[in-house]
Order: sequence, then C-alpha cells, then structure tokens
Amino acid sequence: MRTEVLLYVFVMALTTYLVRMLPVTLFRRQIKSRFAKSFFAYIPYAVLAAMTVPAIFGSTETLFSALAGMATAVVLAWFNQSLIVVSVAACIAAYLVGLL
Repeated sequence: MRTEVLLYVFVMALTTYLVRMLPVTLFRRQIKSRFAKSFFAYIPYAVLAAMTVPAIFGSTETLFSALAGMATAVVLAWFNQSLIVVSVAACIAAYLVGLL
C-alpha cells in the first residue's frame, strides 16, 4: 500500500511539473498571433466559470435560490461592484429565496 501512495504522489508531481514546464519550453518566442493572444487571455475566465457555475447550483437546496443568487451576482458584477459586495449580496439573495 505504501508504494502505491508514493507512486501516486510521483505521478501527481510529474503532471504538475509538466503542465508548468511545457508552455515555457514550447513558447519561447513572443506570441504574435492575435487569435492565440486573445485565446490565452480568456482562459482564466473560462476556467473560473467552469469551476464556479456548477458549485453555485450544488450549493443550495433548490434551483430557484441558486438562480436568484447567480442572477444577483451577474447584475451586480455587470454594474462593476466589488467582489465582496457581489458575493455577500448573492449569498443574501440565495438565502432569502431559500426561506420562501
């Protein structure tokens, strides 16, 4: 059992290293393609959305409270409110709709 755990840790370390090392070695020169630059610029937002949206719908008991919290967050973010205001207001909205 102990050797399996060490093997798992080694594979995870190797995977993490390769994910961080490969872009540095493959893209040594500056990227000049406008498409590639815009693609890489939007990756953090896409990953954040892919992690956040499923968590929103799994965090409440009902779909309606999750939708209320998400709608509140989207509207406040659209109007350039700070992250703390958006998150607190979304939590309050989800809680209040959950009480109904």
